[in-house]
Amino acid sequence: MSQVKLDRPPGQKRREVLVGGMVMPRMPERVIKGIFLFIICGLVVFPFIGVISTSLASPEEVIQAGGFVLFPTGGIDLSAYRSIFAGGTVTQALLVSGFITVVGTAIALLLTCTLGWALSRRGTIGNKSLLLLVLVSLLFNPGLIPMYLTVQQFGLLNTLWSVIVPTCVSAFNVIVVRAFFVGLPGEIIDSARMDGASEWKLFWFIGLPLSKAVVAVIGLFYGVGYWNSFFSALLYIDDSSLWPLQLVLRTYVVNGVEIGGQDLGMGAEILPPQTSIQMAILMISIVPILCVYPFIQRHFAKGVLTGAVKG
Repeated sequence: MSQVKLDRPPGQKRREVLVGGMVMPRMPERVIKGIFLFIICGLVVFPFIGVISTSLASPEEVIQAGGFVLFPTGGIDLSAYRSIFAGGTVTQALLVSGFITVVGTAIALLLTCTLGWALSRRGTIGNKSLLLLVLVSLLFNPGLIPMYLTVQQFGLLNTLWSVIVPTCVSAFNVIVVRAFFVGLPGEIIDSARMDGASEWKLFWFIGLPLSKAVVAVIGLFYGVGYWNSFFSALLYIDDSSLWPLQLVLRTYVVNGVEIGGQDLGMGAEILPPQTSIQMAILMISIVPILCVYPFIQRHFAKGVLTGAVKG
């Protein structure tokens, strides 16, 4: 980053100014900030390292350490992960969460992008009325009991659709996508329309390719929401075979329910310590999001800020 020199009164040390107009802090200030950030990062990373280490430590080391291992010294032991993937409640919950995340994100992106495109076209019939409904749904929450009664009336209780359908359209995401579509160059759309392109082709071949950044960010928002769906499953699903991973995580980790061999599909086999299995379940619930985030992180500033500023 280029720097410029700041004029100073006689006797005062010269300070450098960054291009954005911010004055570069002095060395003591930078040292204090670095120490403060290091402490904050340590407080965040320390428990995360403990979770990883405990899930990978040997059963003997976990028992000897009292249930929490910071740095495993006896090598890596994958018995906790093998027990989880042996087939059982946790494996079934992982498949359920994967289905909810993939299908829910696909449906949510389709509905959000098509609705945002329709609201961005000023000639659409009922454009203002529909936009007003979207804004009203953003400001006013329907409430827990009306939402439960609606899900019940549609016959979605004890189905995976009760987790997917009620949250498949977010008013905030619709507004962001609409603002992005409004900011698209009108000349490109007019030129395609003159060439005979229908509204669907305008959306599919022009709108979506130019909005990859905002679609990627909105898709991540939906994906994280569906992967972490807990409260909806707690309300609408009583069948334990349809529980997502987060509800199983609450049962076995937060509530401290002991995990038996039948829950893991291992029968009467010797199981790893409960703490190791709990930490392994916790890691499995975190890793998919950590793997996806780096590929979409570069789109955050462009996708959200551009969509929020324009329109």
